[in-house]
Order: sequence, then C-alpha cells, then structure tokens
Amino acid sequence: MALAELGVVVLDCPDPRALAGFYAEVLGGTVRGEGDWVDLELPGGQSLAFQAAPGHVPPKWPAGDDSQQLHLDLTVSDLDAAEKGVLALGARVLDAEDRSRGWRVYADPAGHPFCLCAC
Repeated sequence: MALAELGVVVLDCPDPRALAGFYAEVLGGTVRGEGDWVDLELPGGQSLAFQAAPGHVPPKWPAGDDSQQLHLDLTVSDLDAAEKGVLALGARVLDAEDRSRGWRVYADPAGHPFCLCAC
C-alpha cells in the first residue's frame, strides 16, 4: 500500500511565470497564478508547478561532480521539429551532437535540463 500519491512536480526558478510560459508553449496547457508560485495545468490532468527561488543556481549537465537534481523527459514525434521549436522559445542545447540516438538534451530558460525523446 502506498503511503502517499504524487501531487505535483515543482521546479525552482527565478521567474515562475516566465518558466511556466515556456513549458506551456512546449507542452500546452493553462498557466494559472502570479508571484512566487505558478501552476501549469496540462492536458490530461497533470500539472507542473514553478516556485520562485531568487538564489536559484541552475543544475549542471552532465552532472560530473555536481548534481543535475532532476530532468524531464518529453516525448515527441519529430525530434528535429521539436528541437527547432524549443530553441525558438529560449531553450539551449546541452547535448545534441549525436543525431543518431533517439534523444537530445537541452536546458530550459532557467537552466533545468530536459530531454526530447523520440516516441
């Protein structure tokens, strides 16, 4: 028997509204809230939340001696089209040199790593 159920994944960042807007463009959904806590209600009932962290230090990727903390795997049908889209929204490439594999690594505008994964 589970002791709890997952409520929401929360990403610390310097600007919750801006980062929620980035993920709303990538994943769809509705941004709700202002200030230090903003929710992104995704299609299908899932949510992501974004919490203000004024001293936020982006995780490093690859982690090496530092922790990457967490990353999101986002499933896409066309890696090249999705890459073009996330870069236009402000993501940056962390590791997309190997074009033969089915995934590529990026950082969102606040520096959190995420992967685009071919379905």
